Amino acid sequence: MNDFLSTYGFLMVTMVQAGLLGLSLYFPFQAGQLSLASPGFYALGGYTAAIMLTNPAFGALRDSLGNGMFVLTWVVAAVLAGLLGLIVGVPALRLRGIYLALATIAFVEILRVVSLNLTITGGAVGIFGVPQPFGFADRWQYILLFGPLLLLVLLFTRQLERSRVGRAFRAIREDELAADAMGVNPTHYKVTAFVIGAVLAGVVGAMSAPLLSSWNARQGTFDASIAILAFVLIGGNRSMWGPVVGGALLTAVPELLRGLADWRLVINGLVLVVASLYLPRGIVGALQKLGKARPPQRPAALPEVKG
Repeated sequence: MNDFLSTYGFLMVTMVQAGLLGLSLYFPFQAGQLSLASPGFYALGGYTAAIMLTNPAFGALRDSLGNGMFVLTWVVAAVLAGLLGLIVGVPALRLRGIYLALATIAFVEILRVVSLNLTITGGAVGIFGVPQPFGFADRWQYILLFGPLLLLVLLFTRQLERSRVGRAFRAIREDELAADAMGVNPTHYKVTAFVIGAVLAGVVGAMSAPLLSSWNARQGTFDASIAILAFVLIGGNRSMWGPVVGGALLTAVPELLRGLADWRLVINGLVLVVASLYLPRGIVGALQKLGKARPPQRPAALPEVKG
């Protein structure tokens, strides 16, 4: 068991991490918004944790709180990501479709450039030596953090989808003008979805900084935006299980095929192409459609006519 965990434990953690990041993008999708901002909030959360856990200015607070300092970084990252999400979301979410996608890509790039030029973030080098929480000695132990967070987020998402807010999200996604005519405030609910996704991405970033032991500007890039978008589209953007399945699959395939050298990248690309062409609603959407399909009914026999 120890050999299995030492070999595949980090992969398991990154699969769960990818699912959480996919869910952070899933919330804006629920409200019909093509947002690619999650890597920016993820990077913000990671920098928040890395700075609070390594900067001498927080030394006294770290000494007094002990392991509670790690929990505090999650809370601070959530608050900062939520506030920034609100500030960015109010003007940006007046845009639609590809224009919103471009605006959120610009947001990610702005944060990356700013982090490259600040002293507190370590500039281009980044921040190293981020301590491990709760005495963790192996990276597979982070499943004890990311696993419960994933369960909590799934439970929250399930309740949200069944609530009035979730119904408003779906109404806006299907027809924003009709939803507005029915008394649903599109701007309010779109910003709400955006902020929820931002908070989740910020918390995941704060948990990920100790996992990686370092943090730099490469954590929040345009490439990361496309990767997280692929998690949602390949897994399915109409079900909360879609980002989880897509994130786990697209994270695991390249690693499991590592023995094939450069061919693993070709196979990974083929998976993306095939899924895009033949699974327009994602893997989970295809499975749901298959499960709802009924077997053909045999026609009833005609009654015999007695002469």
